[in-house]
Amino acid sequence: MNDIKEHELAATDNAGHPALPAEALAEALATTQAEVEALRAELEETNRGVLALYAELDAQADDLRQATELKSRFLAYMSHEFRTPIGAIQSIARILQDRVDGPLTEEQEKQVRFIQTTSAEFADMVNDLLDLAKVEAGRIDVSPAWFEMVDVFSALRGMFKPVITNPDVVLIFEEPQDVPKLFSDDRKLAQILRNFISNALKFTLHGEIRVSAKRISETSVQFAVADTGIGIAPEFHHAIFRDYSQIDSPIQKRLRGTGLGLSLSKRLAELLGGDVAVESEAQKGSIFYVTIPISVAAAASAVSAESPSS
Repeated sequence: MNDIKEHELAATDNAGHPALPAEALAEALATTQAEVEALRAELEETNRGVLALYAELDAQADDLRQATELKSRFLAYMSHEFRTPIGAIQSIARILQDRVDGPLTEEQEKQVRFIQTTSAEFADMVNDLLDLAKVEAGRIDVSPAWFEMVDVFSALRGMFKPVITNPDVVLIFEEPQDVPKLFSDDRKLAQILRNFISNALKFTLHGEIRVSAKRISETSVQFAVADTGIGIAPEFHHAIFRDYSQIDSPIQKRLRGTGLGLSLSKRLAELLGGDVAVESEAQKGSIFYVTIPISVAAAASAVSAESPSS
């Protein structure tokens, strides 16, 4: 009886489970080792594939950087080359408009105004292209200084006064609401608002364009350019701030432009630590927003503090 019990104990392991014969145990161990080796080989193959993919992505990234740099150089070069003839055309048009060489007939005066308007449009296109090239090449720096918004609004009001020739459209600058002195780049902010206003003037045939500014938090100010123009359908909102993007409408097709004004505004707003947005519906007008920090230096410090140290 005792011999039977000892045999049963020998046939079980310490946990009370039936013990595997030595041959079966060796076979199971060999199978497991083979599976581990297969997994190791598969992992090494995967790692080689990942490294090859990284190398290909790095090569493509280098090609993309070179292509972007070449495009920026081309845009900058062509923009500079275009500026000289455009400036000459504008100078001659001013001389004719001032009647330095004698009076103009009604038809001649009409044609001179057309030359002035067209050359101004081309000058704006060239400036947008040049600025975009500078932004892409990282050659635009933020030059912050303290300034009052009423001064920026006053300068914009004076700039657009001779431009508004449609008697059915009025440009209104509202008194800034609780907006303190700003420490930012007033020229870049003015350029953003100028692009918004110019865009609104193109697509507003009657009504008003209203420019406003208000403080929306302890650290941010929001500017808005609202118009009573043709509006933009919601399905086009996602493309508004893309490079060379233009809305497919009958009025848009009659107007020249690069489609860069809003894209450039977005890039400039980001340089100032802010962003842009739009609210619009077809035939119900549009509101373009730009929100920037009260102090661009404080915004930059906050971003640096959030970034992990290298």
